[in-house]
Amino acid sequence: MTPANRYLAGNFAPVRHEETLFDLEVTGRIPEFLDGRYVRNGPNPIGTVDPASYHWFLGDGMVHGVRLRDGRAEWYRNRWVRSPGAAAALGSPAPPHRSATGAPGLGANTHVIAHAGHTLALVEAGISCYRLGAELETLGGHDFGGPPPGGFSAHPKLDPATGELHAVSHHFGFPGTVRYSVLDPAGRVRHSADVEVGGNPLMHDFALTRRHVVLLDLPVTFDARKAVAATVPAPLRRPGGAVLAAVAGRVRVPDPLLWALILRDTPRTRRSRNHDLPYSWDPGRPARIGVLPRRGGSTGVRWFGIDPCFVFHTLGAYDEEDVVVLDAVQHAEVFVGDPHGPGGGRPRLCRWRLDLRTGRAAMTVLDDREQEFPRIDERRVGGRHRYGYSVAVESASGVFGGAVIRHDLRAGTSVRRSLGKHIEGGEVVFVPRGADAAEDDGVLMGFAYERDTGFSKLVILDAASLVIVAEIRLPVRVPHGNHGNWLPTTADLRAEAI
Repeated sequence: MTPANRYLAGNFAPVRHEETLFDLEVTGRIPEFLDGRYVRNGPNPIGTVDPASYHWFLGDGMVHGVRLRDGRAEWYRNRWVRSPGAAAALGSPAPPHRSATGAPGLGANTHVIAHAGHTLALVEAGISCYRLGAELETLGGHDFGGPPPGGFSAHPKLDPATGELHAVSHHFGFPGTVRYSVLDPAGRVRHSADVEVGGNPLMHDFALTRRHVVLLDLPVTFDARKAVAATVPAPLRRPGGAVLAAVAGRVRVPDPLLWALILRDTPRTRRSRNHDLPYSWDPGRPARIGVLPRRGGSTGVRWFGIDPCFVFHTLGAYDEEDVVVLDAVQHAEVFVGDPHGPGGGRPRLCRWRLDLRTGRAAMTVLDDREQEFPRIDERRVGGRHRYGYSVAVESASGVFGGAVIRHDLRAGTSVRRSLGKHIEGGEVVFVPRGADAAEDDGVLMGFAYERDTGFSKLVILDAASLVIVAEIRLPVRVPHGNHGNWLPTTADLRAEAI
């Protein structure tokens, strides 16, 4: 009997077609100040996958977008990100690819941002990122001016004061280091430095303050044997895994050789790209948070030991004299008990205070309710933030994103807003009413799925009250995904990003 895999069922199940829909039905009133596109990325495997080994994090990337203008919802589109492998599977021409961006055969399935006039589909771990056009078509690979030869980050941070884009990139072919890079507003490299870490950790996110970069060196590491099991015939797995395990974590392997060994472009590896994630929880590995001065390198890192845990996503961080404050969603463990998704302990919102004078780290729980996908007003990145927003994750009932949570971190209070009895939502992003609007003056938006109708909608809530002000109803289903952004129409964006 085939094992159940919740990430191929319900609203995790992939959709099989690309759609273009116009004149969408609207309930309520879309605020007039919204002029742009809401675009979200996520895994959506092409073709048939094996339920026994499929891992949600590795599905082919698909972006979903809604265009808003003048109080109207002009269109909805969904498009697969055309990596060479995805393009071949779809029978379409492969877009131009720049080899410096990492492995070309995997789809960028994690995030969407706008920077330096480009709309960018992002991913991590040495995998290629791609430029998207105005209608979400893939224009080609993007090399970010050539900073990390092994890829970029899924979670770069834009400094609102300088327009610089900061990133911390990891790649399992470059063990022992992560790369910290800074791009200027035009997309040129201003700073790049390799920072030493132990072994080969998964560093999915980081945080930025006015003076520091906050690194998360936690107990999830590259598992060479899992990588070999997904791509090498059974008789060769034991010796192949032993060799790769001996290399990974000690020796830097150049991109072409690494990908030739692990991700050869064969029917088997094409299937494996939507299969098992080659990272595992390592209970014996120490957990620590690093504080690195901006524009610094390895010699400037201060490491703070913490209790074992994992952080997929940070809410924000700021400096408080000689203390660095970090707010993030903490998992007691991950990739435990569920071979198809993150699994592990219940995620909760926590705060670490990292004292640069004493070298001590203190953690407190801000909200013990299960939640994920934390976001703040992006104009507050690097500085002190008062408000944060997340979505409820109810492991007992299996409901994903049934409510939005608004945190007032100054008052120490939070409000939970249910999206409805049969609704499953995802990450919400904050959009300010205007450039000078107060921190909580704006709206939240994100996709939600109606289990009773089988269709999805884009929900817009007032950020302060969590009252739903508008819903853009879609006659299609938008599967659960990862991250997205509101991409406003501005004069400085090139035509491809308008």
